[in-house]
Amino acid sequence: MRARAEFLEMVTGGGLPRELIFETLSAQYEKLAGAESYDAITLWFDGCLLDQSMLCHILTCMRIKSLETVKLICVGEFPGIEPFDGLGQLSPEQLASIYDRRQNVTKGQFDFAERVERAFALQDLSELIILAGLRRAPLPWGPSAAARWLQEQPDEATGMGQLEKLALQAVRSGLRTPREIFIYSKAHDTHPVFWGDMTLWTKINNLATRIPPLVKLKGPIPFLPRWNDIETLRSFRVYPT
Repeated sequence: MRARAEFLEMVTGGGLPRELIFETLSAQYEKLAGAESYDAITLWFDGCLLDQSMLCHILTCMRIKSLETVKLICVGEFPGIEPFDGLGQLSPEQLASIYDRRQNVTKGQFDFAERVERAFALQDLSELIILAGLRRAPLPWGPSAAARWLQEQPDEATGMGQLEKLALQAVRSGLRTPREIFIYSKAHDTHPVFWGDMTLWTKINNLATRIPPLVKLKGPIPFLPRWNDIETLRSFRVYPT
């Protein structure tokens, strides 16, 4: 956890302080460690591809703790909500309406989760390519999560991944504010998206620090803030070089 906290502090440019990350991780794993005290466990997930990789990690942790009596609710759409980006869009009444969809997590799903978790943890690109090519999987969004992560690997021609390319396209099309770039990138990416706002701000900062830089940032501080600083973010403009 300390290694992960150090890594996350680095990739967020200090936007997430190391000790805060470590405290958050500790609290999360304490909840997992104590989960055996509950009468029942139900995991709520949506089709967000980043969340699917988290699901595989959580199921792997639960298996290590011998917590294999678990139910899962996993939805990728909801009537009347288009586009459906996740459970956070649903009201309490709408959430209650899908509670009966919960199903026991099967041995095959635990096995598959471990396989996906190992591939992501080791960054085993050969295995991720195999996973991405699966037509049917015990956790149906797992292959899509692997495929989208492979798209984030720098390509030989540009050295950029998919999200950096989308951000650069947005800037070169005339969009200037982080919010506009976010909306454009989300609209043109694989749905449901694999990333959030902090990931995108990091990618834009990367574009600004490349040699030579591909974008120029103008704001009150050198780079886009990564965490909980909406007012500073609103004052930024991004220009092509």
